[in-house]
Amino acid sequence: MSSLTKNTLAGLREILTRGDASSVEITQDYLAEISARRDLNTFITVTQDDALASAKVADQIRAAGQASLTTGLPIAHKDLFCTKGILTSCGSKMLSNFISPYDAEVVSKFKNAGFVMLGKLNMDEFAMGSSNETSYFGPVKNPWSPTHVPGGSSGGSAAAVAARLTPLATATDTGGSIRQPAAFTGTSGLKPTYGRVSRFGMIAFASSLDQGGLIAQTAEDLAIGMQIISGHDNKDSTSALIEVPNYESLLNDSIRGLTIGLPEEFFDSRLDTRMQSQIEEVIRIFTSLGANTVSVSLTHVAEAIPAYYVIAPAEASSNLSRFDGVRFGYRAEKPIDLTDLYERSRGEGFGSEVKRRILIGTYALSEGYFDAYYKKAQQIRRLIKQDFDRAFSLCDLLLSPTTPSTAFALGEKSDDPVAMYLEDIYTIATNLAGLPGGSFQAGLIDELPAGYQLTGPAFSESKILNAAHKVQQATDWHTHYPEEIRNV
Repeated sequence: MSSLTKNTLAGLREILTRGDASSVEITQDYLAEISARRDLNTFITVTQDDALASAKVADQIRAAGQASLTTGLPIAHKDLFCTKGILTSCGSKMLSNFISPYDAEVVSKFKNAGFVMLGKLNMDEFAMGSSNETSYFGPVKNPWSPTHVPGGSSGGSAAAVAARLTPLATATDTGGSIRQPAAFTGTSGLKPTYGRVSRFGMIAFASSLDQGGLIAQTAEDLAIGMQIISGHDNKDSTSALIEVPNYESLLNDSIRGLTIGLPEEFFDSRLDTRMQSQIEEVIRIFTSLGANTVSVSLTHVAEAIPAYYVIAPAEASSNLSRFDGVRFGYRAEKPIDLTDLYERSRGEGFGSEVKRRILIGTYALSEGYFDAYYKKAQQIRRLIKQDFDRAFSLCDLLLSPTTPSTAFALGEKSDDPVAMYLEDIYTIATNLAGLPGGSFQAGLIDELPAGYQLTGPAFSESKILNAAHKVQQATDWHTHYPEEIRNV
């Protein structure tokens, strides 16, 4: 393993600033690591030639004294962010031939900041999954244990960061798809407030829940990336017109006097006892740093999963109706008529989990069932948001486990959709309320990573990153990386 790829994003920034290595050298080392770890299946597309060309340009800009602090740093994008001239598949056969004609706003912002794109990362098909096993391109493997899942849907992003194949990866979170894989892979992940980051060019799953974010090694690295992608975008009508703070400058604020709420509903019998012990150690560290804790209740959080699995599929059934074999994407061969074209293109192009959610969503929106299911789910969503509002009247942040246990084995839950859905039991409510949430390292359990979750009021990303950064300064959990890599 290259000494360069062991660095955090912040560390690589210092290396480039000092001139200890060039962007081309850094890029070459990452591309070599990506090639050496194909067994993890983290990348769908590796943009080797484009990456080296971009790195060369970055070095020329730096030599001319015109570089920004981020010029020449590497990044990889989840394969549902559109990238101009490059395959954007969304992990699906349906888009396995789709070359985007434009860049997503997030991609464009990183490009303008001088980042070098290493490639596009594997993911659950159309972001539907909690294990990264629904991808048309095959499952991603957890670098801590290749027989275990990395989580989903941003499993490729999390596994690539954990394996040191990229220092920073874009990701998306509809019901926990940044935080759960971050917990399973021992990385740091942040789901911003709904509207904080533009969704333009991000292929939609559930439009009222989807939010782009980042996975990296540390809270500091997340702060660097968040500074770039945050802010209003005229091309996204849901983008918030709210001032963006300087995330990095706020990292070192004291957390003495910070009040952390502990949701009673997240510390029950569903939580693995060993995971509870790890979370209790995190709480102990927070209190040692001067934070206070208070017990709070999220009364309606038990209804979050059933509400989510009505709302999200309903929105998905609408969003995915555009994939019909006519305009772009997969097209069935030799259709008899238009109906045959629609049916076979969608039947052959979508995987089983995507079909399942489309059917659930279509049923929930159908005449006679809309009020009983979709309308009721939206009412529950409002109650959940009100629960969070009451909790934040008593505390600054909420702390909980990210997942009930560590990563499960590949194939363990593939035949049980309900068991798979329950993996998001601690994360989904945050999306329903549109709030920011992050998952950060909480040590190891039997050589598999554990993660803790911080949730805050709307647009409190800086407070979450500051608190997580303080814990990372007091521990070495974020410095761990998979044993097999340590032995390389």
